Amino acid sequence: METVLVTGANGFIGQALCDALTGSGRRVRKAVRIPVPGVPNAVAVGDIGADTDWRTALAGVSSVVHLAARTHVLRETAADPLAVYRNINVSGTERLARSAAAGGIRRLVFVSSVKVNGERTEERPYSEDDTPRPEDAYGVSKWEAEQTLHRVSAETGLEVVILRPPLVYGPGVKGNFLRLMNLIARGVPLPVGAVDNRRSLIHSGNLTSAITTALDAPRAAGRIYLVSDGEDVSTPDLVRGLARALGAKPRLLSLPLAALHFAAMLAGKRAEFARLTGSLQVDSSRIRRELGWRSPITLAQGLELTAKWYAGRSSRE
Repeated sequence: METVLVTGANGFIGQALCDALTGSGRRVRKAVRIPVPGVPNAVAVGDIGADTDWRTALAGVSSVVHLAARTHVLRETAADPLAVYRNINVSGTERLARSAAAGGIRRLVFVSSVKVNGERTEERPYSEDDTPRPEDAYGVSKWEAEQTLHRVSAETGLEVVILRPPLVYGPGVKGNFLRLMNLIARGVPLPVGAVDNRRSLIHSGNLTSAITTALDAPRAAGRIYLVSDGEDVSTPDLVRGLARALGAKPRLLSLPLAALHFAAMLAGKRAEFARLTGSLQVDSSRIRRELGWRSPITLAQGLELTAKWYAGRSSRE
């Protein structure tokens, strides 16, 4: 029975992945930053960076899934944010990859981000062949980490597979998706009824399925894959789907986008406005074609599963 090391194992995606890997008959070793009482098979590795000691975590492991990263920080306090992102997401990733290669580990699956491609699409979805155009520090660090992994692979023979997901949702979701669910559940009117966009999403169960496929498929070595549910959705239709799953009434207001844009600028929320009204689509046909992967959970099912978790969470609060 092979053992898989999962970094960021106590995060939103990490917890779902550990459950999925255990369910598929694998042993899982969970790399966490600090000791977590009561969590089996967890190894504390401290802060991730250029000097992290991975030897204990990697001992006896056959493959690695690297989820841990510095993600978006709402209230940035670092004097040089890009330097902090680079230390964790680039230098930390290189340290892990070289340690894995030195330990004879076969494969590392790196969960990157669609932000490597860019922030918005116009005429067509992003593909793996597009020139990367990351715009923020997080996207830049993920792109640099990908390049570093390719270099380590060429130098050591470590098999590297890179997945670039769009927004991930599902039980345990946080951030903007959770805030949107809160607004819908409370019946707050949302002024996005006139938005005509398309966004790609991926349910956590679909992402864990893609990761498992990337761990196993011989052909995946050295490849980059964009992954999604395969059902793009507009913001108004996402609100309607979530409302239906939550048993709530969708309250959509159709306001002129120019007025919304002006209000967002005044409130300092231009990035949030862009995510709500702009399009960001990915073409996930490569992983489906090359590896035979199929997303096991439909968008409707994914929203239902997320709403069920949300209802249980709300009842406990």
